[in-house]
Amino acid sequence: MCCQFNLVVADELFVTRFPDILRQYGIGTNNGMKILWLTWKDGNHPHAGGAETVNEELAKRLARDGHEVLFVVGGFPGCAAGETHDGFRVVRVGNRYSVYWHAYRYYKKNLKGWADLVIDEINTIPFFSSLYIGSASPHKSGDAESARRMGAGPHHLLFVHQLCREIWFHQMPFPISIAGYLLEPIYLRLLRKNRVITVSESTKRDLTRYGFDSGHIDIIPEGIDIKPIESLDIVKKYEVPTLLSFGAIRSMKRTIDQLRAFELAKESVPDLRFLVAGSAGGPYGKKFLEAVRKSPYQGDIEYLGRVSIEQKIELMRKSHLITVTSVKEGWGLVVSEANSQGTPAVVYDVDGLRDSVRDGETGLVVADHTPQALAASVVALLGDSSEYARFRKNAWEWSRELTFDRSYEAFRSYMVRDVPQKEKEI
Repeated sequence: MCCQFNLVVADELFVTRFPDILRQYGIGTNNGMKILWLTWKDGNHPHAGGAETVNEELAKRLARDGHEVLFVVGGFPGCAAGETHDGFRVVRVGNRYSVYWHAYRYYKKNLKGWADLVIDEINTIPFFSSLYIGSASPHKSGDAESARRMGAGPHHLLFVHQLCREIWFHQMPFPISIAGYLLEPIYLRLLRKNRVITVSESTKRDLTRYGFDSGHIDIIPEGIDIKPIESLDIVKKYEVPTLLSFGAIRSMKRTIDQLRAFELAKESVPDLRFLVAGSAGGPYGKKFLEAVRKSPYQGDIEYLGRVSIEQKIELMRKSHLITVTSVKEGWGLVVSEANSQGTPAVVYDVDGLRDSVRDGETGLVVADHTPQALAASVVALLGDSSEYARFRKNAWEWSRELTFDRSYEAFRSYMVRDVPQKEKEI
């Protein structure tokens, strides 16, 4: 049964004792800010991905520095109503689709006046929190408590990994897909005066197309939670050339394109293998598995399903290339993770992936979004051992710079840019 988190129960179990619970778990100090973070899923959600990894790595560092961090997110079947870990609190309300309405009700009933900073994270649809929470003037001085007594609201920040745009047609059924695609530019313009933090130049460019001031958009460097290998010399690759596809098998990931590219590349590289790790639920996942079953090279394709972190590292370390063909990404975290284990990537030239791969330096960015073009790049790179070694080394060295400590230092600086000095002492 999906967790809907009854609001009356929330009063009894959590909100009426909110300060005591925070102190019980050691969250926050007198100098810290109270941060309300609105997003549609947390790291324990079955569909959690790179964005949730980034969120929680940042949140645990905020908590470590004395801030009180509360995530309000959507629930999922079998979920708990709330939990605390790594110093921050998660409350689940509604589900993937109703979380926006339930978050509004939850705030109005239980959290009004609590937050110093509200982070409204856009994953397809924003929470429009500034419309019902209000906003403090970034130019007034004084501390947060005084501002609240005078009727001012908290400070607001949009955190945007990626815009949706064409993803609507891959993730939503008709006519919701059409409606979402047409409405997205409209609601983005309603939010264009907000300060924004994002993770790539691609997303920043996207935002400026819809009226956001580039001067109000800050980019934080990405981080990875997999430790890069100490040396490329310790890596032993599979005996035969191996392609890796890693991540949920969904329409917007275009995993079938990777399968078709493998089949084409195998004509030139006869001993090529294809490993696929990730959940294959839904109609697209079934379509992919059926395509594997019918492939003339089925014997050289291995579908592994969801894997453990240890298996993930082993796959990324031993495979020769990772292929990524998403419609759009915020960054392409899986690329950087594979790079950290000594494996370069061949990717489609789309937002996010063109940021996580330096074309001709750490991997290849394929301009034509077709299996034929992807296969040609795979064959070319596997056939040039010196170029492959150069890409491998460059990708691995770059991955060592991508730490969440660096991400956090930038995030911490940008999130308080307009907050008065007494509020932002951290």
